[in-house]
Amino acid sequence: MDRIDINKRLVALVVAVATIGGFMFGYDSGVINGTQNGLEAAFALGRLGIGVNVGAILVGSSIGAFIAGRLSDLIGRRGTMMLAAVLFLVSALLAGAAGSSAIFIIARIIGGLGVGAASVTSPVYISEMTPANLRGRLSSVQQVMIISGLTGAFVANFVLARWAGGSTASLWLDFPAWRWMFWLQAIPAAIYLVALLSIPESPRYLVARGRKDEAHAVLTRLFGEAQATRKVAEISASLAADHHRPRLSDLVDKTTGKIRPILWVGIGIAVFQQLVGINVVFYYGATLWQAVGFTEDNALQINILSGALSIGACLAAIALIDRIGRKPLLLIGSAGMAVTLGLVAWAFSTAVPGADGALALPGHSGLIALISANAYVVFFNMSWGPVMWVMLGEMFPNQIRGSALAVAGFAQWIANAAISVSFPTLAERPGLAVTYVFYALAAAVSFFFVRATVTETRGRELEDMEG
Repeated sequence: MDRIDINKRLVALVVAVATIGGFMFGYDSGVINGTQNGLEAAFALGRLGIGVNVGAILVGSSIGAFIAGRLSDLIGRRGTMMLAAVLFLVSALLAGAAGSSAIFIIARIIGGLGVGAASVTSPVYISEMTPANLRGRLSSVQQVMIISGLTGAFVANFVLARWAGGSTASLWLDFPAWRWMFWLQAIPAAIYLVALLSIPESPRYLVARGRKDEAHAVLTRLFGEAQATRKVAEISASLAADHHRPRLSDLVDKTTGKIRPILWVGIGIAVFQQLVGINVVFYYGATLWQAVGFTEDNALQINILSGALSIGACLAAIALIDRIGRKPLLLIGSAGMAVTLGLVAWAFSTAVPGADGALALPGHSGLIALISANAYVVFFNMSWGPVMWVMLGEMFPNQIRGSALAVAGFAQWIANAAISVSFPTLAERPGLAVTYVFYALAAAVSFFFVRATVTETRGRELEDMEG
């Protein structure tokens, strides 16, 4: 596509607004990291209770991802993102005000619905609004914003906890700091909702709904009159021969009667992204480092370091994804994560009881664990972090994109829930070392999965995707 015709201001606005959903995804996921001491004290929670309260968001996320994939085919990509923004706002206010574990869980499930919806809708919206030669880089901004949201939550948690003298200490209006950690989410949620009013609907959605004149108008604003006319015709041709609207049954190949192979590949990519254990770092980072001898203050600072390194790694991915492709980045990430996770597992295997009975890492094991864990975070965020979302947003044909995202997104969040909810129990028995060996093995297996099944999508138009 001729670069001269691209309305760069509108493309930049579209990406900037859509990726606020990524920021909220990250913030809502990461804010729990520094609040667990407060939740435990306020609601008298044990290890299982902590796991359920932390994992509640994932129940909502899996449902939200599945519903949003289909909902985006019914009310549009922008409409679905606006609904997500409302859910983020309600969740932030309710979670901070929760007087019981049950109310808190409900609030986090509501937030999870928004996270799930944003996680699948923002990438597909960006992929459908940007030119093929820039799509990888612009879609990767979603991961930068996810990590920015996580880091923003880590920084806010650290500042509020230090200001109050601890996450359970009183802050403004005599409410404990951990409650304010949740209430702060309302600010970016409100900004997201208002900003969405300034961007147009996806032309692929508009054509699928028979609103070709509106799609032509949007594409004209993006790429000019001539390109718009050609693109509307290409989008129409890529849809079902009988021109029926996208539906879930399209995922079954009418010739073979079996689920399309491309969907299994998408599910595999989505699930492996979680089986490597990345969200253990983001959800439990503070308690993880405290478990092996670091103070709460130091643990929160380590979270901020991990977040900063993650942003740098995402920027590297943006620079590389449209140059070397999606598949090479996934392979590099899998290999790097397998090695670094193995080193983390070894370091944790050396843990011994300290003078106070708590675990501590002797000698240089603590430094090795810290360096390896952060190297792992870098490998993830220069590969599987952004690339999975890029590929899910672009790898499916137009006719099945919404439905395929519903299923792949649901699988991704179920895997996320299984890993995250199980971690507190697994960390006690069989222990951190064995748990991290599992994550390392998952990373190794993902290398061979990608090599055998993933087809490169770099530079291909969405209308040319097969499956």
